[in-house]
Amino acid sequence: MLPTLETERLMLRHWTQEDLQDFYEYASVPGVGEMAGWPHHTSLEVSQKILDSFIADDEVYALQLKETGKVIGSLGIHRRTMDADYPAENQREIGYVLSRDYWGQGLMPEAAHAAIAYAFEQLHVDVLWCGHFTHNPQSQRVVEKTGFRFHREGTYDAKLLGKTIDEKQYIMTKEDYNRCYKNQP
Repeated sequence: MLPTLETERLMLRHWTQEDLQDFYEYASVPGVGEMAGWPHHTSLEVSQKILDSFIADDEVYALQLKETGKVIGSLGIHRRTMDADYPAENQREIGYVLSRDYWGQGLMPEAAHAAIAYAFEQLHVDVLWCGHFTHNPQSQRVVEKTGFRFHREGTYDAKLLGKTIDEKQYIMTKEDYNRCYKNQP
């Protein structure tokens, strides 16, 4: 099971069945899931099926506000196959989604910082990837605030949406992490 990570305002923790209503509340809002490559949820049953997969796997955190206990998003640290550009063995990719009600408050960079530290310090990743659709400036700001560096432009086959979307991909190597996170005054 994923270890719980704590930030100033958030708990990053394993999902539970009790999170269903909060999950559905943000995942059913049109435009939220679409920014991450999946259609917004149209029923509690859809959310339940995905929640079950989150609970069963060990890659996706629930983002819970400390102040209220409400789950407001998710952040995954997904296993990734070796990329030809960076033939390091241990590669992961972070992906995230946040309730529209909490956009612009700095919560996702706060969560991503904790996840990045966990990935390098505990999972011992060699390369961490992150990407965003070119039409998603909110996600781009998270990438920029967390120290990733631009790697390439490409397209993402959003099968769940039935289309291909232009994207930008970013990386953070172990050396980048040490420079950005460990050598700060």
